[in-house]
Formats: sequence, C-alpha cells, structure tokens
Amino acid sequence: MKPACTIVGVLDDGPAALSPQAREAITAADRLIGGRRVLERYASLAPAAECYDLTRSVAEVPAWVEAGAAAGQRVVVLASGDPLCHGIGERLVAALGAERCRVLPAPSLVQLACARLGWSVAPTAIVSVHGRGAGDWSAQTASPDHPLSGVLRALANHEQVAVYTTGENGADWLARQLLAVGYTDTEVEVAAVARIGRADETCHPPEGLCSAAQRPCPQPHVALLRRRAVPATPFAGADDAFVQRRPQRGLITKREVRAVALAGLALTPESRVWDIGTGSGAVALEAARLAPHGHVWAMERRAEDLAIAEENRRRRRAGNVTLYHGEAPQGLEAWPDPDAVFIGGSGGALGALIDGCLQRLRPDGRLVVNVVALENLHRASERLDAAAAAGTVQWEAVQLQASRSGELAGMRTFRAENPVWVIMANKTETA
Repeated sequence: MKPACTIVGVLDDGPAALSPQAREAITAADRLIGGRRVLERYASLAPAAECYDLTRSVAEVPAWVEAGAAAGQRVVVLASGDPLCHGIGERLVAALGAERCRVLPAPSLVQLACARLGWSVAPTAIVSVHGRGAGDWSAQTASPDHPLSGVLRALANHEQVAVYTTGENGADWLARQLLAVGYTDTEVEVAAVARIGRADETCHPPEGLCSAAQRPCPQPHVALLRRRAVPATPFAGADDAFVQRRPQRGLITKREVRAVALAGLALTPESRVWDIGTGSGAVALEAARLAPHGHVWAMERRAEDLAIAEENRRRRRAGNVTLYHGEAPQGLEAWPDPDAVFIGGSGGALGALIDGCLQRLRPDGRLVVNVVALENLHRASERLDAAAAAGTVQWEAVQLQASRSGELAGMRTFRAENPVWVIMANKTETA
C-alpha cells in the first residue's frame, strides 16, 4: 500500500543538517504540513508545494493528509525531532494506520537534551505537558486530567523524567508544582535545555526545586527531573506513620482493618476510587499507592481532619488524591463514576450513601463499608439485602477483632482493639 504521507523529523539547526532521504522527501512534496516556525525554515526546499500551517489546527491534519493523498499529491508532514516521541506522528499513525505513514525521524529533543547534560537516556521516562493549559496544582484541584498528573506518575516510578514543556508550563512551573505536592528541595533536581539547535541554545544545569522554581527558561525547552531514591511505603503501614488528631488520637482506620478493607476494594493500577469520611486519609493514601495510574477522590466533613489528611498526603507525595471538604452525598455528583468506594464515615446518612454509591459504581465495582455500631450494621445489611434481592449485588461481612501486644507490670500482654465489621459488596449488574 502506498503511504498517504511521509512524516519527516526536523530540528532547528536547519536544512543543512537533513539526511539525504529527508531532504529528498521534502523537496518532492506537493503538500507540506507543519507548524508555522518549521514551515518558515523548511518550505523553501519545496517552493511549489501547498503549505498548511498546523498551529492550533492539529486535529485537522489527518483530513489534510487524506485530501492530499486522494488528489494524488505527495504529502509531507514536518515534525520536531522524533515524530513518534510525543509528536504529531502518534496522532497520524492512530488515524491513518501505520502502513500508510512513512516516518523519517530525527533525534528526539529528549535525546539531545540528555546528551547536552550527559544523562543516560535509557532510564529516563518521557512525558509531555505540551499543548495543555494548566493552573497551579493543589490537593483540591487535583484530577487525572491535570497535566501534572502524568509527570507525577512518571516521577513516582522513575528516578529520571524528561518533560516536553510548553508556554507557562515550563521547568520553573514544574518545580513549583512538585513543591506543592510535597517533594522537598533536595529530593528532586531540575535541569533544562532550551532552544535546542538554535544559535541561542542554553543549558541550565541541575538545581534544587526552590532555585528552579525561581528560574524561568526560554521556550521551547525540555525539562529534566532527577529524583533521589526514597524508601518505599509499605502496604498497611503502621498507624503511627500517619498524623492523627491531637490531643485525641486514633481517628484512623487501624492497620489490621485497613489491610482487609483495601483487599476488599480489589484495586487495579488504573482504579478510580472514592473515600467517603476519609478522616486522616490513611485508606485514601494507601489506595492511591495501589492505583498509581488511577485516582482517589476523598471527602471529609470536618475541616480540622481534612487538614490532617492533607499533611499525610504531603508526607507521601501523593499527587493522585483529591481532597474535598464536604458532607456526602452532597458533592458526589461532580465526581466520575468509581471502580471502588470505601465508606469510613457516613455522618448519619449510611443508608442513602450505600444506595447512591451502588448506583454510581461501575459494573463489577466494589463497595467496602467499615462500621463499628450495631445500628449501622443493621442499616447496611438492609440496603445490601435489598440490592442482592434485585440481583445487582453480592455481599458479605467480616467481623474483625484484633489484639495488640503491650506491657503490663513488666510483662507483655495483649489489649483488645474495638471490633469492626468490614462489609464488602460486589456490583454484579452488567447493564
């Protein structure tokens, strides 16, 4: 099959640096598609070609290619660096099919930036905030769609991350957002290479977050993040690892109960989770770690407890958690349908919460409710029995009674924790 287009990677060092194959493709073009700056630099190689500026018109490019191919034209799309590394090539291959796209890549801007700094490319994750406007990140505005989310996921799993930046979302913006998430000045260093291949190319060596946050870099530039290795957070960590309410302590789902509840949620790496009555945020934060490519929305009606949850979130650098001050069910309508819901506190509205959550749960979703009062156990049982009779839910309850060792009169003994019922429901409807 004849390709519908040739996608040529170019750099800012101009036509003289083109490979013979790339130059031949451009000079033979009847229809030349590229950004305004790229066309200004390379259109002279094909003076008779029709030029199409894709600036702010990226979505139209596949149609431009199809129209040119249907007219028998030789269509060439110009892209920066490697077109298949967060470039227009990915969109065109998805729209037209790989067999209809001939790709002639140049070195990617990430490769060149790493070369300037002497960083290895192999361990470097690559993400992009290009073309995506963003305000400042906060635990109240966090969402999977925020451009920082991809950066945080990459940084949580890799010690080196390269970021294609754009506009105001530059290296200094990234540094400020990482500080807001909870990373410290010495945990992450930021470097940048700006205007690669141009006469005014500049290299900004690695520095701490606080310094980088005050240093704007000219666009375009690639930001490079390097994270110091940090100890992994254990599953069902010790209760004392979480900040709790003072002088009264203990507003936390205890680790033994937390382990069973998290297992009952059956999370996947992409799960979207609700935590209603989050308290100290312990369940929400552990769920966020178990779903690193998903997101957790957590609600708490007491402002003082929400502040504690935010401190725990900062300590764990959890960027995939949104904290919401409110009393359910108000506010839940703005959240996306979940894969899993944990109810740790209901504010007296447990029955209505269970009904609403079951309605919003996605098929095969999981609902886990922790209760300590017989009245709430009765309310939950009634609602879940009604749903089971309708054939939409299967559920079970586990009663947990744990005792922890301690010292008494110079000897080791055990003190019983309050019993807790962990109610686990699975939404079985497929409609």
